[in-house]
Amino acid sequence: MTPSLAHDEQLLEIDDITLCVQAFGDPRASTLLLIGGAEASMDWWDDEFCLRLAAPGRHVVRYDTRDTGRSTTYAPGTPTYGRDALVADAVGLLDSLGIAVADIVGVSMGGDIAQRLAVRHPGRIASLTLIATSPGGPDLPPMSPQLAEKFAQGGDEAPDWTDREAVIAYYVSGEHTFGGTIPVDEGWVRRVAGKAWDRSPSLPSAQNHWLLDDGVPVSDRLNEITAPTLVLHGTADPLLPYGHGEALAQRIPGARLVPLEGMGHGMPPIQVWDTAITEILDIAGQARS
Repeated sequence: MTPSLAHDEQLLEIDDITLCVQAFGDPRASTLLLIGGAEASMDWWDDEFCLRLAAPGRHVVRYDTRDTGRSTTYAPGTPTYGRDALVADAVGLLDSLGIAVADIVGVSMGGDIAQRLAVRHPGRIASLTLIATSPGGPDLPPMSPQLAEKFAQGGDEAPDWTDREAVIAYYVSGEHTFGGTIPVDEGWVRRVAGKAWDRSPSLPSAQNHWLLDDGVPVSDRLNEITAPTLVLHGTADPLLPYGHGEALAQRIPGARLVPLEGMGHGMPPIQVWDTAITEILDIAGQARS
């Protein structure tokens, strides 16, 4: 892979907000839009992961959601938007880039946004990949006892957000909390968290994602999704155990469920990239054939 496949960051004005966007690959090719999880700037979509998705002749777009990275941020603790606004942001981003239809890849909270996109804007979705996310609703497996106990104790104390090293240590601890049986690559986490700190004028604003109103869920409308759908789920996810992935795939007609062995909750670690990238490109290829 060569760095020349990556393009410079862009600041897009969409309605009354700014979204920071970066693309990889050929802008004339079909687009894969990557939507990150709660608190996650686009830095958590690893550069090499994006380059590998773009290598077969794809246009890959990642972006900072509101309250992350260089996109519009709000004072910590006071978001003035809800989950549905993040759905509208994704549509506005596609409009701003002149992209009529895209292959959507969402992880965790980004997977929820992707589900809402597929239900409410089916004409904009070529294919759908849902990673480490859930259909929501009752009768789903609870989080692991260890994670429930940690939450009951208040979780990790927030760091001094002005202290780069303290923030990096906080994210390293978080990766261990939500990790699976695949060992956490602390070096990778430190690099990504450090880059996110360097790029983010208001890193604590990302905590606002935990305060958003849920908007109008689409749990009872998943059977309306017609786009080819792939569900990737870690077999060792402590927050949303594997049964969430199974339930999600069952509710979406024709969805393909692929287990990612040993993965916890979050971005796919490098150990499962071969599987994840192959499957994402395959579902996107089916949509375009």
